[in-house]
Amino acid sequence: MSKKNFHNWVNKYFYSPNFWQKFIAKLLLPLSYIYAFIVIIKKILSKEKDLNIKIISVGNLIIGGSGKTPLTLALYKHFSKNYKTFIILRGYKRSSKGLVEVCIDNKILVDVKQSGDEAMEYALNSANVIVSENRINAIQKAKSLGANLIILDDGFSKFNIKKFNILLKPPIRPYFNFALPSGAYRYPLFFYKFGDFIVENSENKKRSFIENETKNMVLVTAIANPKRLKEHFNKCIGKEFFPDHHAFTKDELSQILEKYNATSLLVTMKDYVKIKDFGLPTSIIKLEISLSQTLIKAISNYIK
Repeated sequence: MSKKNFHNWVNKYFYSPNFWQKFIAKLLLPLSYIYAFIVIIKKILSKEKDLNIKIISVGNLIIGGSGKTPLTLALYKHFSKNYKTFIILRGYKRSSKGLVEVCIDNKILVDVKQSGDEAMEYALNSANVIVSENRINAIQKAKSLGANLIILDDGFSKFNIKKFNILLKPPIRPYFNFALPSGAYRYPLFFYKFGDFIVENSENKKRSFIENETKNMVLVTAIANPKRLKEHFNKCIGKEFFPDHHAFTKDELSQILEKYNATSLLVTMKDYVKIKDFGLPTSIIKLEISLSQTLIKAISNYIK
């Protein structure tokens, strides 16, 4: 089975399983209980460390996407007006290792291979961005560069860091409420109680639109749950889904354009940052979020 087909199988397994996939999920339940037990023990044994800077974490309980990136960007745009803010993340699937300064004071310092796709998306929006497997080292580095506010992308699992935890509920819920491997949850459902603010799908106003829309677009994306783009499916003459964070090549995208006789590739911003230099006709799905006053007030009170 190819990586692409395996990704599609896993996505179906978690969100719309057939009879045999449901059977497999229930067969694996003992492993899910063991996994959940280990996560609970990790949480119990972790001691929060105060790093003497205000830290906002944007996270979720499931694997894959639930809208962390657009929310993180919206938070940055709002709060960076009054605070020198840095976004810190792991930089998943990047070619580099260790701590890397991606963008500082509007200067992009590395390419997308070194930063990872999500970090580059933030950088192209003029955010201060650091990637590092060790979040504490990255926070200390940001402080040395003048930061007085940190936003951790996917930082909920860092139980050893004192922070304000925002947890997003996924717009499309997994079929089972089980932890891995029987379900899509990285943490037991009761971990929502450890969130300082829970964001429901309707919490913030969202506006999705297509930039450079053309007549015959083919949707090509490498995000965790492509069903989140369902509202755009009927605008396309074809759809090609790849594993999350897939590194596209110009040849494979050119072949897709030729296969469908398409006028452009329809991609998300997360995809676009990896293909923007290919010189191919591209349409971009953009998502803008207007933060709710309830969320703004909760974070403002935390900061003050």
